[in-house]
Amino acid sequence: MTAEKVKAYAESVDISKLSGAARAKAIQELADKLNALSLEERRKARLDREAWSWFDRMTEEEKAAFIDATMPTGFKQMLTAFEQLPEEKRRKSIDDALRRLREGRDQMAGGAGGGNQGGTNSPPVLSDELEAKVRTIGLKTFYSQSSAQTKAELAPVLEELQRVMESGRPFRGQ
Repeated sequence: MTAEKVKAYAESVDISKLSGAARAKAIQELADKLNALSLEERRKARLDREAWSWFDRMTEEEKAAFIDATMPTGFKQMLTAFEQLPEEKRRKSIDDALRRLREGRDQMAGGAGGGNQGGTNSPPVLSDELEAKVRTIGLKTFYSQSSAQTKAELAPVLEELQRVMESGRPFRGQ
């Protein structure tokens, strides 16, 4: 499976013209194709955004099912790639993540808006419920699929996330 094949499939099917079982089958087929991609091909598909454009046309229930179907595979691929990095690159990745988390926390504390809203490579907009589901899937996959060493190495990132959450700032209106 390649990103180009996923794109071709996504372009060949107009889900807005489908309903019922045919629509559900098309969405599941897209999820299956995305899950069959290697990590690098999945990155290409994400940058291409054609397959992800379907997401905007899905109902909340379809979005939830799509997330359930595709998120664990992507997260497992990311964990595997992280574990295969040399120690120095893992450390740098963690340091960079911590720096970005702290900068984001400081921006929120200073009243600045957050992030890259609506940019070309920004993630799709999710409802609060779906965003919580993504976090839950990610954390469950992290705890069930990563090695003890990875859990230990990423502990500072999780601790910083906890500090951000404990501050309550993410829950206040922007």
